[in-house]
Amino acid sequence: MADETEDTYRKQASTGRLIVFGVLFLLLTGAGFWAVYDRFADRSFELDTQLLSPGVLMSVLALLAVYYVSDGLRLHFTLRALGHRLPLPKVFKLVFINLFFSNITPMATGGGFAQIWYLTRNGVPVARATAATTIRTVLAVIFIFSLTPIFLLTLRALDGELWSSSIASALAVFVTLYLGFFLTLLFKTRWLIAPLSGLVAGIRRFHLINACRHDLWQFKLRREMLRFSESFTDYLKGERRFVMLSVFFTALFLLSLFSFPALLIHGLGYEVNYLVTLGLLVVTTFIMYFSPTPGASGISEGVFGSFFRDILTGNHLVLVTIAWRFITIYLGMLAGLLVMQRELIKSHQDS
Repeated sequence: MADETEDTYRKQASTGRLIVFGVLFLLLTGAGFWAVYDRFADRSFELDTQLLSPGVLMSVLALLAVYYVSDGLRLHFTLRALGHRLPLPKVFKLVFINLFFSNITPMATGGGFAQIWYLTRNGVPVARATAATTIRTVLAVIFIFSLTPIFLLTLRALDGELWSSSIASALAVFVTLYLGFFLTLLFKTRWLIAPLSGLVAGIRRFHLINACRHDLWQFKLRREMLRFSESFTDYLKGERRFVMLSVFFTALFLLSLFSFPALLIHGLGYEVNYLVTLGLLVVTTFIMYFSPTPGASGISEGVFGSFFRDILTGNHLVLVTIAWRFITIYLGMLAGLLVMQRELIKSHQDS
């Protein structure tokens, strides 16, 4: 299973695929910024040097440190609750690898797989690695999906845009289905074995795989699902302090992530309603979860511009949108690219 993980990750990380995904990411990002500039900012833009003042830069760096550290520690303590321990430098390498792959590949599939590959390379069994990355994701999903309906109902900034339209109904359905799937995955994993087994049987019925591969897939499906179920049970039974710390650092990670727009807007001299900016970014992040584009590129910029156009003047809207994406995504992606290349070279040398 570890060998298959290695092979699949190498395919995900092949130069050709990364170039294609990278070009797509850049094109969609450019389209998103243009949409904000054209539709929401009245085609105005100003490079305001207030964002480069020492006070603002120091505040951004401090919040960025909290953002990265809490991201690493939420995985670290999830692993500790599962009975595994990685040196913190390796955990923080994984933070940046995940940032790169989850934003360069569609639907963030590469990010999850990259984490599993990295953990298995460092001695964590596949099922445990899958459980750790899934639990970390689910904790964040629970926070975001629980808060989104509250902000949709209470924020006046969203009146007439989401909750009063049919989009709100669709979002409610997505919330239910998404949370339902993850709760089933975590608490009733065995319920998923039958439908997934039926899916594999259907693939065999259409002669897309041979009988030998069908039997192998069925065996591995059942084995890994049962191992995952056991791993999540072990997480809940793990040391209470590690479980609580994994939840705490997940909340701190999300709070720091959602605080960047308020910090940038304040740095430009606006009066900031922190709760409003926090709520708008929670809803923005929620919508990004359903984006089919790499890293929600294009969509995230458009949604952000739409939500913050009444808070910022047109000349600052594009600037804050670019700064927000650069700080929270692009910096981490650049670091992740460098870390990933070093890890792949090391993996090749080990092979």
